[in-house]
Amino acid sequence: MSDERPPDHGSTEKGFVLFTEGDLLYEDMLTQIAAARTEVLLESYIFADDEIGQRFAQLLSNQAQAGVRVRIHLDAAGSFFWSSHKLTDGMISHGVQVRWFHRWDWRRPWRYNQRNHRKLLVVDGNTAWVGGFNIHRENSISVYGPARWRDMHVRFGGNLAAQARILFDDFWRGKKRSHFPLTSVNNTLLVSNYTRGSRRYMNMLFRQTMADAQQSIHVTTPYFIPDSLTQKLLTRAARQGIKVKLLVPGKTDIPLTRWAAQAVYAPLLDAGVQIHEYLPRLLHAKAIVVDRHFTIIGTSNIDYRSFFLNYELNLFTQDEELCHQLETQFIEDLDSSREISAVHWKRRFWGDRLLELIGWMARRWL
Repeated sequence: MSDERPPDHGSTEKGFVLFTEGDLLYEDMLTQIAAARTEVLLESYIFADDEIGQRFAQLLSNQAQAGVRVRIHLDAAGSFFWSSHKLTDGMISHGVQVRWFHRWDWRRPWRYNQRNHRKLLVVDGNTAWVGGFNIHRENSISVYGPARWRDMHVRFGGNLAAQARILFDDFWRGKKRSHFPLTSVNNTLLVSNYTRGSRRYMNMLFRQTMADAQQSIHVTTPYFIPDSLTQKLLTRAARQGIKVKLLVPGKTDIPLTRWAAQAVYAPLLDAGVQIHEYLPRLLHAKAIVVDRHFTIIGTSNIDYRSFFLNYELNLFTQDEELCHQLETQFIEDLDSSREISAVHWKRRFWGDRLLELIGWMARRWL
């Protein structure tokens, strides 16, 4: 797949639309926001004051002035270096409701470490998007160029979008009692980890999905810092003859996370896990495809922060066409990656091992 031209996205029979290019996603979102009649709900870890963020801010402001109810929930830590008071105050002055999640408070400093990592847009309660894309120029080939970040998002409608609206509203209101048990829509679950029970449930779904694999586990993640149980699941699967392949970044925006990830390469490689580093661009996509017929796509990384600290939102689905698209994308990404061999890894420079130790010691804070 060429990095110079955005590929087309496609819809599945049950209404899923997969996006792998920021420009196509943003245009789709902006078109739907412009057509909104009653309500626009947006959550984003990063909402930047740049060419992309300003387009969203202007349209959201226009819609609020036109009488559409617009609520935006942004993470204070995630947007700290990206957003600006000018951008958000401008939206507020036009009637947009903006809420910052866990702003710094010296009386409760520990809260700042727990972040809203969800990326969710719901328009009129009947169309929703979830995935890894933030609102910033780094995802746009037209603004940032061929080096734009590699990411994924999914659009869906119907009852699943209605559930997404409820999940947004619960989080906005700080409602700790979740709608449990969740209702499957066409063999698809939309799961948040906002409450303690739902966090345990989401982690269980991740692990059970990998534990049930019979043929293959294909993982795409930008931040791979697995806890001990996840490591055991992956190594056990590989030793049982299941093809376990990891796609991780060859380039990163946070070097410490790369060092922490590399600290677990050796035991995984020894067990037969194949590790591939994506080379063309910064990888920010998050998906797991198991046996080609079950997939997880959303906001969670395979790391301590997503499993135990941050608030996340993920789709767990057996939708045949979406699974096929994600499997195909995974194979294409492997063609642009470098496989790490166990023999080569054992011969790495001793200084790299020191950096891995430093990263691993900080793994619970990354």
